[in-house]
Amino acid sequence: MLKKILAITGLLFSLSSFAAVDVNKANAADLDGIKGIGPSLSGKILKERNKGQFKDWPDLMSRVSGMGDKNSAKLSAEGLTVNGAVYKGTDTSQTAKVKPNKS
Repeated sequence: MLKKILAITGLLFSLSSFAAVDVNKANAADLDGIKGIGPSLSGKILKERNKGQFKDWPDLMSRVSGMGDKNSAKLSAEGLTVNGAVYKGTDTSQTAKVKPNKS
């Protein structure tokens, strides 16, 4: 019986580690639990959120220094969301430059 309780408890902890953390609902400890977010970045996020909730990823990225395209993608992969949405990245297909052919 004790083994079953321990197994269930372990399963619940492992599932909670994969749970998404919404930037508009998280406290400092929740944000610090995301790999790649430390006290400095979580402080910046909370300071900006006090001015008003983040509407979407571009809003978060424009208001919080250190939240660029690469960092946002990495943090989203670690479980960070904005209003439940994961980071989808910027559409570079239209802005990609064509390299000249060196023939």
